[in-house]
Amino acid sequence: MIEYRDYQLAIIELGTSIIEAHNFLYLAMEVRTGKTLTSLGICEQLNVDNVLFLTKKKAISSITSDFDMLCPANFALFTINYESMHKLPDIKWDVIICDESHSLGAFAKPNKRAKAVKEMIQKCNSKVILMSGTPTPESYSQMYHQVYGIPNNPFKHCKNFYKFAHEYVNVTQKKINGMFINDYSKGLKTILGSMTPYTIRFTQENAGFKVKTTEKVLEVEMKPYTYDMTKRLQKDLVIEGKKEIILADTPVKLMMKLHQMFSGTVKFESGSSMVMDYSKAEFIKKHFKGKKIGIFYKFTAELKAMKDVFGDELTTELSEFESTDKSIALQIVSGREGLSLRQASALVYYNIDFSATSYWQSRDRMTTKDRLVNDVYWIFAKGGIESQIYKAVTKKKDYTLYHFKKDFVSLQ
Repeated sequence: MIEYRDYQLAIIELGTSIIEAHNFLYLAMEVRTGKTLTSLGICEQLNVDNVLFLTKKKAISSITSDFDMLCPANFALFTINYESMHKLPDIKWDVIICDESHSLGAFAKPNKRAKAVKEMIQKCNSKVILMSGTPTPESYSQMYHQVYGIPNNPFKHCKNFYKFAHEYVNVTQKKINGMFINDYSKGLKTILGSMTPYTIRFTQENAGFKVKTTEKVLEVEMKPYTYDMTKRLQKDLVIEGKKEIILADTPVKLMMKLHQMFSGTVKFESGSSMVMDYSKAEFIKKHFKGKKIGIFYKFTAELKAMKDVFGDELTTELSEFESTDKSIALQIVSGREGLSLRQASALVYYNIDFSATSYWQSRDRMTTKDRLVNDVYWIFAKGGIESQIYKAVTKKKDYTLYHFKKDFVSLQ
């Protein structure tokens, strides 16, 4: 039988009253504070039959383990990843729980995931629990499509995002490729105010966490030919080999190719990839020798580089990481949410993602209530693009083509 923490019991009581009043609750609980268990505890209080838990594939086993601690529960739980919703049995779901619901928040148009969730909510007339430690990580405008499928949401008078933006967004214009387009990213803080009656906010500090996150940037000198190739690509926008071509004929392609190459990999025009420089992988293995670490990478070829260097000392499976002394390598976007790397002595970033959400969520994967220090290390190529990306995401801004064009001169 599960023993909830005192704060979880209080949130369960308050959350139950909110969802009974509005059929809708937003649990804005920071990572590692136990929002999964708390949401399941609320479902127990609601006396419902069928609960659907939507999450990411790698988090399913963790959620199932939490549910097992409740057994015997008074409701049936079906857990599935968002991408597999089309496989769901034809059941009326009394409650739908949307984990990491900020992933539904694309704008100005809803993404495929948000549309599927809206359809399911309206088909079943379900109560809804949205959950995220970072509800609007990049813009308050991200709230609209998280809730637009919920009949009783505070923006229901807005028929679509553009009507919502007229009232809740400071719409400006930005220039992209010589054309001016509307910029809807400046959502007003009144959006959060409108969500207050439906929202429970709870931080790690509220829970008594005392963890301190320390970040260090470690620079690696890449092989001379890596720098030669990046300079050549910036100058000529193409590198032709005997069998493969590296093409950077648009600013977006150039940004992506430099991002790959400064970490020692490249994806060719044919679609195949290769490791061209093992400097980062070799540095990580030497610098963290004897330590059990979590490593985040961005591009698939970076994983190959680490496997080649680490051999059997590295796994990509969470269960193997938890039961052995092996380090684990995870792709940043898939590993940033719903996973606990509490057994890691440090988090090491082989590369950095353009997304501010990836930065703020992934760096908390080691946090527990009893942990005092999180050591986070960023492995950047000396003179590479990564430091520029880091400056943007630490300020909660995605690194975009706009930033790249401003920084481009410094990379030449």
